[in-house]
Amino acid sequence: MDIKELKVLIKMITETDITEFELDNAEEKVIIKRGHKPEYLTVSAPVPGYAVSQPVAASVAVPSALPAVAAEEAGETINSPIVGTFYRAPAPDAAPYVEIGQVVEKGQVLCIVEAMKLMNEIEAEFRCKIVKICKENAQPVEYGDPLFVIQKL
Repeated sequence: MDIKELKVLIKMITETDITEFELDNAEEKVIIKRGHKPEYLTVSAPVPGYAVSQPVAASVAVPSALPAVAAEEAGETINSPIVGTFYRAPAPDAAPYVEIGQVVEKGQVLCIVEAMKLMNEIEAEFRCKIVKICKENAQPVEYGDPLFVIQKL
């Protein structure tokens, strides 16, 4: 990459809200960072109910859309508000934010979803109990993927 291409790249980045850009290929590596320290964004995920599919025998015809199970029966989910990577703990050697069976308070951090080098803390919107942790640590998640099954308290 020559200086002219680098200047164009820097100009493009400064005209946006991007704080960090990294280009790495076999020939070169370019890292452009703006600002002083990492930015942490706190996101409260909506908590809609979810559908649970039941095991079906091979001889039974499966309808194209299974009816949703009542939220009270199966619990409610906390879904990923963004595409990224799910982390249960703030660092690889740290204890997880929450465990199954734990009661959490409103505003308590449940996990982190990293997206483009930004660590997005997912917080509880209300007091609840963790029934199930749906994703493994460092697993990729899509928008709307269930992260936790919870019970409102």
